Amino acid sequence: MNQSSPRRHAVVIGGSLAGLLAAAVLAEHATVTVIDADTLPEGPEPRRGLPQARHVHLLWSGGARAIEAILPGITGEWTAAGAMRRSLPTDLVTKTAQGWLPRHREMQFNISCSRDLLDAVVRARVVGLPGVSTLQQTRVRSLEGTADRVTGVRVDTPQEKGRLVSADLVVDASGRGSRARIWLQELGLSGIRQAEVDSGLVYATRVFEAPAGAHAMGFPIINVQSDPRVPVPGQTATIVPIENGQWQATLSGTRGGQPTSDPDAFVPFAKGVRDPIVGELLEHRKALTDVTVTQGTANRRLYFEKADLPDGFFAVGDSVATFNPLYGQGMTVAAQGLLAVRALLRAKGLAHPAIGREAQRALAPLVSTAWDLATSQDILYPGATGMKPRAGAGLLTAYVDRLMTGATTRQSLARALLQVITMNSSPAYWVRPSVVWDVLRASDRGALKAAPLTAAERAVAGLDRDAAAEAVEPADPVGPVGPVGQAR
Repeated sequence: MNQSSPRRHAVVIGGSLAGLLAAAVLAEHATVTVIDADTLPEGPEPRRGLPQARHVHLLWSGGARAIEAILPGITGEWTAAGAMRRSLPTDLVTKTAQGWLPRHREMQFNISCSRDLLDAVVRARVVGLPGVSTLQQTRVRSLEGTADRVTGVRVDTPQEKGRLVSADLVVDASGRGSRARIWLQELGLSGIRQAEVDSGLVYATRVFEAPAGAHAMGFPIINVQSDPRVPVPGQTATIVPIENGQWQATLSGTRGGQPTSDPDAFVPFAKGVRDPIVGELLEHRKALTDVTVTQGTANRRLYFEKADLPDGFFAVGDSVATFNPLYGQGMTVAAQGLLAVRALLRAKGLAHPAIGREAQRALAPLVSTAWDLATSQDILYPGATGMKPRAGAGLLTAYVDRLMTGATTRQSLARALLQVITMNSSPAYWVRPSVVWDVLRASDRGALKAAPLTAAERAVAGLDRDAAAEAVEPADPVGPVGPVGQAR
């Protein structure tokens, strides 16, 4: 930017993770005002505008690496605040649709903590950047400008109704409840296409006190997934160790099999999924919260990139696409998308004509990949509504199913699975010749029959002695080890 020209101004609508990362990216080129309807807390506290924060959130390594690129050193700040960097699949006990995944040495990782802590660390970092300020307890009423150019926003603050905040660029990161389509219609732009796939998923979460010694030993994440190939409601159960010696447990169920807010039904539901391990681990644990239930988890996508957007505007994060939370894609898609926007801005500058439209198109490929992965599974559940799979999707689904079956017995396919699931590579990675060759030879012969918890993990969790006799040790780098006495 020409040092003699006046510094430009950008507005970001929404102070959640996507909005904060957008502000960090834009701060290289402009002063930035982050507008949020809430009072943004100083530390890791809940807030009204982020109700889904009470549920399990796992930041995949693909997203963590993108955020680290935008905010160098943030991973260390998360762990210093109490988050845990977990090796995958070493620190993961998961039953996929195809079976238990062996616990090989690290192939990828994730960041495990409450969403409140995750956001708080990023928020403290971003609001401390030069030129970044916040306008809190403030609601955006409309976009200002024309169908050709957005010039700012009209807001209601506690002190003033209808205040104009001028901007060279406006970024909508207001989330699932975004009113961007309405605002753009008011400027004369209509016809923005929307797609939706809804499995009827409901989430229920409760926080428990972890067993003494569980955090110190690095107790793994526990996850039992549903099997969309079976025509019954999909139900899952997950335990994630988080900060302060706690276990965050989330249950989910699609239409016809949803969990409820009844605290007495929480553990029985967990014991009733495809494997009872989560319920068994939670039984007799002290509950620290009530049960929080969230509905309205449909996959929804707005095709802003196909519209003739006015200059000076783009949308990001859940304002563009929301995904079934089960797949943990939202934060990573937003972070990787904003990394692409940063590259665009560094190459062309914020003053480049149509920078908003180009930024929207830069986000689209990442959104499309996550959308295809999520919706291709969700549409399979009974009662699911929305866009049907494309022609030929069945063949791809069968191939991925075989790959995931192979991941239960072959280390190379576990690596390929995690490479894509953690969003470090696109699904094109799965059709590399070496991966295809392994998929063709895949089978589930010798797959684990029980949750691969070690004897020490079962002991600290208080599981019964009969179960402890079935314990397995984490796999070494050469190959997985099955239940004691059954090396493969």
